[in-house]
Amino acid sequence: MSQVVQMTATQDDKPAEVRPVYQIERLSKVYPRNGFQALKDVDLTLAKGEFAAVIGSSGCGKSTLLKIMAGLMPPTSGRVMLEERPVMGPRRDIGMMFQQATLLPWKTTLGNVLLPIEMRDGKAAAKAATDRARELLDLVGIGRAENVYPGELSGGMAQRAAICRMLITDPAVLLLDEPFSALDELTRDFMNMELQRICLERHATAFLVTHSIPEAVILADKIYIMDANPGRIVETIHIDLPRPRNLDMINTAKFGEIVHHIREKLGREMYGS
Repeated sequence: MSQVVQMTATQDDKPAEVRPVYQIERLSKVYPRNGFQALKDVDLTLAKGEFAAVIGSSGCGKSTLLKIMAGLMPPTSGRVMLEERPVMGPRRDIGMMFQQATLLPWKTTLGNVLLPIEMRDGKAAAKAATDRARELLDLVGIGRAENVYPGELSGGMAQRAAICRMLITDPAVLLLDEPFSALDELTRDFMNMELQRICLERHATAFLVTHSIPEAVILADKIYIMDANPGRIVETIHIDLPRPRNLDMINTAKFGEIVHHIREKLGREMYGS
């Protein structure tokens, strides 16, 4: 049975009522070829402007869940709703970011950012969105690299370009599949703070898959802990740390308490201790 835990840092700030953006009810996934049940009775809700994360052991179904949320894979049963419409396949209002930037090497940074519009609406529409793309590149701090090709970008710059490509269509929800896991630790920390800043500025709704407990805690308002075989949510933790957050919070007693609670919970689920 799923539990809900409130990890409170402050008692004065109460969240305002916000509308749900993404809703999943009793979601299950069984692979017909071998009968393996990857997910069972998953329920979650993302509110407007909320940053949620899911964490669990490898093979617990996190990536399967994300693919279903993105419309890349159908569920076996359950209800998947974005902006009160069922998710039946890939949609313009779903932004997706992967572990690798996957930029096209023959296009400039600007061209890669405009690619989703070019593919869906044509070159004329992409050209019309050029100013918008440049604004996004400025937002993430790489405006001067608009004419640079991916081979000349650092890992962090490439991922920032990928963020812009995700945002160019103004998606209702951002789905993030360990987007900074391939980066070195210092760059990853910086990119996490950049991601937080962008989400706060845009009041973006985001859902992050990660193996890093500290990363989940520093970024998320709410963390879903998943168990495996079948994948299911066993606990929901509401993180009431003040925003904007900074890396100094990692050294605080409250942060350590939350990390310890999650690590202990994951250990019990994995080893039954």
